[in-house]
Amino acid sequence: SAMLFVAAKVSHLSLLPQGQPERERRALEMVKQMDHEGFGNCTVTGSCEAVCPKQISIDFITRMNREYGRAIFKKICH
Repeated sequence: SAMLFVAAKVSHLSLLPQGQPERERRALEMVKQMDHEGFGNCTVTGSCEAVCPKQISIDFITRMNREYGRAIFKKICH
């Protein structure tokens, strides 16, 4: 699913030093755009991982959810 790609990109960019200044905004905006475009979510069965041509792990979705949660928390607290 496209969610795997978005999750991998959010995770990748959050790990780079150059990506730190926009870390929270990027997570919020990429998830917002993914929802706007109607990208499907992965199910808990992991079937999207099994058929992914790039073999992206669903562990990246966990990282994206963590980044998104962090961004929401910072947005609420500021």
